[in-house]
Amino acid sequence: MRRWCCPVRDERAALVLPGMSPVEEIAVPSGDRFEAEIRPLFRPVVMRGAAKDWPIVAAGRTSPEAALRHLERLDSGAPTDVMVAPPAERGRFFYAPDMRGFNFQRQKGTLTQLARHLARIAGDADAIGIYAGATPAASHVPGFEAENPFALADGLPDATARIWLGNATQVATHFDLSDNLAVVALGKRRFTLFPPDATADLYVGPLDMTLAGQPVSMVDPLDPDLERYPNYERARERALTAELEPGDAIYIPTLWWHHVQATQPVNILVNYWHNDARHGGGFLALVHAIMAIRDQPEGQRKAWSHWFEHFVFGEDAQAAADHLPAHARTVTGPPSPQRDEMIRRFVVQVLGGR
Repeated sequence: MRRWCCPVRDERAALVLPGMSPVEEIAVPSGDRFEAEIRPLFRPVVMRGAAKDWPIVAAGRTSPEAALRHLERLDSGAPTDVMVAPPAERGRFFYAPDMRGFNFQRQKGTLTQLARHLARIAGDADAIGIYAGATPAASHVPGFEAENPFALADGLPDATARIWLGNATQVATHFDLSDNLAVVALGKRRFTLFPPDATADLYVGPLDMTLAGQPVSMVDPLDPDLERYPNYERARERALTAELEPGDAIYIPTLWWHHVQATQPVNILVNYWHNDARHGGGFLALVHAIMAIRDQPEGQRKAWSHWFEHFVFGEDAQAAADHLPAHARTVTGPPSPQRDEMIRRFVVQVLGGR
């Protein structure tokens, strides 16, 4: 892999974001208490010191290079995607000005190659932004989870560790279709979060042409253009913020918007996604509803809103078919693998026949 060049340090890292409240902090709970009491509240929380005993965190207290060596020792040599943005972008990964592409390139490299490059450029005053994100630990650094266990992820079979390694970069404000548990292993991370009801004030970008998965907000929280995006001021009033240090963890519920800024020359984050929703959650249904419902006459849209309230959003939606015998409830019945398979076949049949 060729040698990357010119890393950049974002001078906005020390910026204090106005009008934002801190994320609630709680003592590190047991897994059972987290599932029973924290997740149902659907609010983000910070857990200081949740991973303070991780060997990689301890290594980082010695030096960033020591933490990087921890990853290198476990590296399987499998390549991962590496994102590279030019110095002028100051670590912000986003769209190109014409919205026909992006302001960064994707390359391939191992975590060891990236780690050694980060160590070489850590003292440079002007730099590209560079990071590898969501790299599965199981395939790329096998043994990492055994050496650095996270109790809150135990018992969640789909919540496997993923590694984020890079320099002073920022991930645009986005949401996940899964609950997110994120742990800072090295460096510092500033999180800026917005509740789902702020969506209309965040100026959502394209739903299908995205930077790395989910749609993003077009507003840069570190330098918002309020002339172009005036309603962002309302979103900022509802925003929460937290700065995490090594060993700290944050829980971000599904559909909560979050902007993530790494502020040091070398940063390592480990995250765990946990998804209770099947079949893509509500996002695919939303996109299909744009075609099937949003563009219909007003009367039809209002009529369909009553159907959605009755069968999906209403307090009694799960009981909407209780007047039918159990065998006749089919796709409107209670959750079960059999019901889900009936829905899947029904959707495929209907869409395939158009």
